[in-house]
Amino acid sequence: MIQMSSKKFLGETMKLEELLSLIPQFTGNYINQSMLAESLGITRQTVSNRIKNESQVTVSELKKIEEYFNISLFNNSQENFADLVNVDYFTDVFASCGEGNIVFSEDKIKLPISTLLINGFSKQKKYSMINASGNSMSPTIENGDKLIVEHLADNQIQDNKIYVFCFNNDFFVKRLSKNLDEIIIKSDNPEYRIRTISGQTINDLILVGKIVGIIKSID
Repeated sequence: MIQMSSKKFLGETMKLEELLSLIPQFTGNYINQSMLAESLGITRQTVSNRIKNESQVTVSELKKIEEYFNISLFNNSQENFADLVNVDYFTDVFASCGEGNIVFSEDKIKLPISTLLINGFSKQKKYSMINASGNSMSPTIENGDKLIVEHLADNQIQDNKIYVFCFNNDFFVKRLSKNLDEIIIKSDNPEYRIRTISGQTINDLILVGKIVGIIKSID
């Protein structure tokens, strides 16, 4: 279990929206506003209003959340402190684990993410978070999971890594491999066939980034 230093909560202020993004890093599952409301003994509408008003979280509320989710937010040991990095969370961007989704909006909010959730984290790299849609990457990635993306400076592909990419104006999340003059596109779900891109159409594939973290959703 990840434990967070009490210094973050007692010495600094934390918004309810920030807390909503942090809880999954302790539980391993996505937490929605309704679940947060239940843990605090208030309505979902109250949570929504407080998020809109950038309401701060009290220590007593944090203790309620600890008890409800059976997690430990308070820990005075600095060696267990997990560094946080702010990432852009594109709330309306759905990268498809299936047949492709067009991005209709790029509204974003800043969310703090534990660096423990980011594989190969580096302060020199840029990260963002998007939503997964579809089941072609199941069981690795399920519909509704949140994906942490490491942005890439070029189109260099590392074989068998999972990428989010754009092709023909659609966004996809797939495993990619390079084989001479073609790109192999694989799904983790065996029900989906392997595809390839070759010839001049390779230039139409644009890598957005590599998936370096997954925050699992729950039903």
